[in-house]
Amino acid sequence: MLCLKNYGSSSESDSETEEHAKVADSSSASKDEMAHLKPVDPAQSIAKTLAVCAAPEVVPMNACDVQRTIDPTVKEVTYNPKYEELYAPIQGPENPNLTQQMRAPRNTLSGYVEKAHINAFEFENQRRTFHTYGYALDPTVDEVADGQSFVGDLQSAYDDDGKTVFESAKQKRKRKQDKNDNPEDIEGFVGPWGKYENEQPVARPNEQEKAELEEILAKRHRRNRIVEDKPLEEKSVLHIKDAYDYQGRSYLHAPHDLGINLRSNSAPNKCFLPKAHIHTWTGHTKGISSIRWFPQTAHLLLSGSMDCRVKLWEVFGERRCIRTFSGHRQAIKDIAWNNKGTKFLSASYDRYIKLWDAETGDVVSRFTARKMPFCVKFHPDNNKQHLFVAGTSDKKIICWDTRSGDIVQEYDRHLGAVNTITFVDENRRFVTTSDDKSMRIWEWDIPVDMKYIADPTMHSMPAVTLAPNGKWLACQSLDNKIVIFSALNRFKMNRKKTFSGHMVSGYACQLDFSPDMSYLVSGDGDGKCYIWDWKTTKMYKKWQAHEGVCISTLWHPHEPSKVVTAGWDGLIKYWD
Repeated sequence: MLCLKNYGSSSESDSETEEHAKVADSSSASKDEMAHLKPVDPAQSIAKTLAVCAAPEVVPMNACDVQRTIDPTVKEVTYNPKYEELYAPIQGPENPNLTQQMRAPRNTLSGYVEKAHINAFEFENQRRTFHTYGYALDPTVDEVADGQSFVGDLQSAYDDDGKTVFESAKQKRKRKQDKNDNPEDIEGFVGPWGKYENEQPVARPNEQEKAELEEILAKRHRRNRIVEDKPLEEKSVLHIKDAYDYQGRSYLHAPHDLGINLRSNSAPNKCFLPKAHIHTWTGHTKGISSIRWFPQTAHLLLSGSMDCRVKLWEVFGERRCIRTFSGHRQAIKDIAWNNKGTKFLSASYDRYIKLWDAETGDVVSRFTARKMPFCVKFHPDNNKQHLFVAGTSDKKIICWDTRSGDIVQEYDRHLGAVNTITFVDENRRFVTTSDDKSMRIWEWDIPVDMKYIADPTMHSMPAVTLAPNGKWLACQSLDNKIVIFSALNRFKMNRKKTFSGHMVSGYACQLDFSPDMSYLVSGDGDGKCYIWDWKTTKMYKKWQAHEGVCISTLWHPHEPSKVVTAGWDGLIKYWD
């Protein structure tokens, strides 16, 4: 821009003018013909008045002064402003509606704070003194402080003469103590354990205090004692006419004329979703807590209820109630068959576990550890059918021998009541879950857990089912999910397989696999029954099964599409 302004006035332009004049004179051409070659007279040049913008906008040096305004509320600027810009008056009209308080300058929400300086040591000294003794020097700034006035506990300040924590206060008078530090004096040596003067070494209660203590201990003993009532009558009622058929076989014998091989070990080729409600078993007067198929054949169904009774039902034929077993004072919590189906265990809230003969209805033996059993399970091996384990409310897993009635092993590592026991790894190990939100894996007969699984994200898992192939554990988690753990080697959680959509928080809803392991079925707290696809974890079907909680669901091991559900409405329903 400056070069264009000075065009024609430099030395270079003068020399060029002379050369052009010589050429014009030598060629003797007319002035009009060569007029376009002559330079413009600087006096008549329009370069000074015409703005030729051939470049980006830049500010000419010493050309003009650009006025910039700064917002007074801005805390940071991205350029280096001048002093005049920083302290220029605020531009623009003033708000006439501002009150005097609003017009006042503020640098905090509550007002204007001026910077003040105080010695860091002195501040910390007074702060600690106030927290320790309850007083400190008066920090008044409006008036001139004399250094003698205090705030807080004035009496303590005057008693201690205003001593701070960094100054020694009054020495407290120590009590006299007997001392004998001579180790040669064997009888009289006291060392640092000498008595203080006027010290009473033994506080012996008087007669009145003795009577009060004895009364308190007697009350405590009565409160903890389990009241032993009169022995309850243990009986069973047979509801069918003939317990034996014409060949002398009992109802425990599986029928042959059903068109289904109930004794086969192979699962159905393909399972299907149930569509219709085909039967309801009624008879329990209160909610049902647990149901179990008869081992292997599943032609009978055993149910334990909160009405203190256990019932045995037919699954095929007339679907009658065969026998009722009553012998508990309180609700049944869990039931378990032995391998042959000749005997079963019932665990109740009355702290007793009873072993029943399924054919005669008699109680074979009774077991109690003075604690509530929450789950019972026979050892699955045929040569260990005389042993069973029970998880109790006092955090223990207790193993009993049914032959002697003695406790043969205790597994005591959990921090909460034990909810489930599941045998894995060809029955060499078993997995337990507890209210302490953990899972522990035990070697059989070794009372120290070989693996402990706990995570801050884990919830309590009150129901666990082993998959038919023995590779997976499906656990009902109380955060409304079903989580899957590997049942081999590392017992690692399978993060990709999580089944959700149902509501089970607060309920131990028992779940089950279909025999071909293509589906997973579970009840929920609203009385619905849910079925998921095992491979994709997609929910395939849900329906209202019960009015109360649907506490247990079982898939028939030999039928491809039959499911039984039990609820707190006292009903057992059969679906196909």
